[in-house]
Amino acid sequence: MKESIISLLGIYFLSYFKFIAGPVLAPAAGFGVVTTILVTVAGMMSSVLIFTLLGKKFKEKLLLRIRRRKPIFTPKNRKIVTLWKKYGEIGIAFLTPLIFTPIGGTLILVSFGSKKRQIYFHMLWSAIFWATVFSLSIDQILEIPFFKALIG
Repeated sequence: MKESIISLLGIYFLSYFKFIAGPVLAPAAGFGVVTTILVTVAGMMSSVLIFTLLGKKFKEKLLLRIRRRKPIFTPKNRKIVTLWKKYGEIGIAFLTPLIFTPIGGTLILVSFGSKKRQIYFHMLWSAIFWATVFSLSIDQILEIPFFKALIG
């Protein structure tokens, strides 16, 4: 019992920083689909909550350090602005588990001035959607002969 709680907490904290860690590690630890989804969503939404509340302060301190070293208009920043103009809040939230980390996606939304309520809503449905997709498909992926051979 104690080991499973420690495993869940570890998966939770890894999902806090990298979304895909939850759906990959929870089945490996022996947890079911529902538990995997709940832990992954909880990890991402904790990250979103904290970095939405602290996002502006974090961004200001980070920008003070970065401004001295890097130009503002880098290819990466231009791609983010293009994504924002093309898809808006919904697109950034949808792509956060795939491309960005939960922290990165949240900071992008905060820096473009999205309202906190909208950030929470869009990141929640995105987290639920992608956690469900990844959790349900991980077993199917592991049945592919190439991955079976890798795992042993």
